Amino acid sequence: MPVYLDHAATTPMIPAARDAYVEALGLVGNPSSIHSQGQQAKRMLEESREVVAASLGAEPIEVIFTSGGTESINLGVKGLYWARQGDGARPVVLLPGGEHHATVDAVEWLARHEGARVVQLPVDSLGRLAPSVLASALAEHGASVALVSLLWANNEVGTVQDVAALAEVARSAGVPVHVDAVAAYGYLPISFSSVGADALSVSAHKIGGPVGIGALVVARRSAVEPLIHGGNQQRVRSGTQDVAGAVAFAAAAALVPQPGAERTGFVAELAQLRDRLIAGVREALPDAVLRGDPSPTGRLPGNAHFTFPGCEGDSLLFLLDMQGFSVSTGSACQAGVPEVSHVLTAMGVPDEEARGALRFTLGHGTTAAEVDALVAALPAAYAGARRAGFADRVVAPAARP
Repeated sequence: MPVYLDHAATTPMIPAARDAYVEALGLVGNPSSIHSQGQQAKRMLEESREVVAASLGAEPIEVIFTSGGTESINLGVKGLYWARQGDGARPVVLLPGGEHHATVDAVEWLARHEGARVVQLPVDSLGRLAPSVLASALAEHGASVALVSLLWANNEVGTVQDVAALAEVARSAGVPVHVDAVAAYGYLPISFSSVGADALSVSAHKIGGPVGIGALVVARRSAVEPLIHGGNQQRVRSGTQDVAGAVAFAAAAALVPQPGAERTGFVAELAQLRDRLIAGVREALPDAVLRGDPSPTGRLPGNAHFTFPGCEGDSLLFLLDMQGFSVSTGSACQAGVPEVSHVLTAMGVPDEEARGALRFTLGHGTTAAEVDALVAALPAAYAGARRAGFADRVVAPAARP
């Protein structure tokens, strides 16, 4: 039986969400229709919106259902940027190093097509942005700043940001903040109303819901220009709404940690398994380096990210895959050419070390036995990966006899 340890990429649908999804698929009705079947669909949709909103510490009217995290991020970033141009040119977008590519690519698009000027803010060796760094950048660029976008928790190394402190700095300067909470949602208590952001992105398939639905939470006070036009079914998003997806999303959202709650149940067990994995890797392979915040509360409860010296992370991944373990390098790969993680680069990790990155992420269904089996399999896989060396090494042709 394969062992799945890549829950940060996607986590399997939980039974409650799957059952709700299947049942809702059997119902007919467009929630924008005024007949009784349409209104029944609308009731289910709005009840689902209420559940998702409660899981995020938001008001239902603030929750905009989308097709997933990528659309939510694009709507949040581009929508805030466009809205900020209404009363004067504000080309600057402030972005910490190591953001998710959905954000990075969105702001690069704005730079190419809309004249945006992207200013990357330095993060520390744990991947964290200091409020003082943000304050300095806001003071330097002044009224030219359109928005700040930042991760609640880094999807690769798991470091948790002090989002409330960063949002307060931006709010004091009169600058809106978009928060990418896709990796944090379901694993950290999130209170949109308390953190003070203008927009926040999440995705259902990261918490045990279906692929193809997510949400952008937009504060009542905030202005966001739509990406999609044609019907105005939601206040900043057009398109027939996915009732079945929303129902399944809500079934998963009902189980996430509530704002203000302590780490209990699933999340507490996940953190214990993460610590077991980190301790096991350190004992089995002392050369492995844990990346991200090493403190138990400073990183996501299911994230263990290491670099392994002297090898390619891809080699280690494939060798583990052959033994039945699904893990991730957490880095990009274009046209078959391995590239070091931009997250690790932003943290100051040398390229040679960053090439040996491997991310293990735990979730629903992960067991202690699976963690122990991975730890037991790692030494042999690491030895094989080290023998393979780096992908760009030059291999001398064999001498002719």
